[in-house]
Amino acid sequence: MTEDEAQTLALRALTFVAENPDRLDRFLALSGCGPGDLRDRIGDPAFLGGVLDYLMGHEPDLIAYAEWAEIDPELPARARYLLP
Repeated sequence: MTEDEAQTLALRALTFVAENPDRLDRFLALSGCGPGDLRDRIGDPAFLGGVLDYLMGHEPDLIAYAEWAEIDPELPARARYLLP
């Protein structure tokens, strides 16, 4: 996996989070971000790493994301390794 692929996976994870109001509210509460921050930080690799941290910190969301994205549930951890 390349850093670009890791960022793409994290962007897809952010889309997954944003599609569900409860999941998005939880992410915003835990990250301290506001809705406007999502748009402002979408290109920040460190922020994208935080999105993956969020998913990996809550196994039900991680499994749901893996099913939604049709990927191996271990792939986000490999992607996280490549992001700051």
